[in-house]
Parts: sequence; C-alpha cells; structure tokens
Amino acid sequence: MTTDNPQPSALNDAPKAIQLAVDLIQLLEENKIDTTTAIEALQITLADFKKKQQQGT
Repeated sequence: MTTDNPQPSALNDAPKAIQLAVDLIQLLEENKIDTTTAIEALQITLADFKKKQQQGT
C-alpha cells in the first residue's frame, strides 16, 4: 500500500482489499489514465488473477 500519504485511520482499519482498491484508484487518477483504458487494464488483470487462482498459485 502507499506510504507517501498517511491514510486516515478508518482506511488503515479497512480490509486489505479495500486499501488496495483505494491505492489503485489513486494511482490511475494521479497518472490521468482515461476510464476506458483503466477498465480494460483492470479486466485483463482480473482475468489473469482469476486464472492464477484456479491454478492454485
């Protein structure tokens, strides 16, 4: 997770998946990634991780 900006305590107490989602959103927004490209990249990433999960890795 990001260490540049201290996260509010509520976010620190959030599940790791929520923390990661916030970090990913911040990364995409700060780099001005357009919405269509971000969605396509996230769909590719999701498919890859689902495949790895099915393979047990």
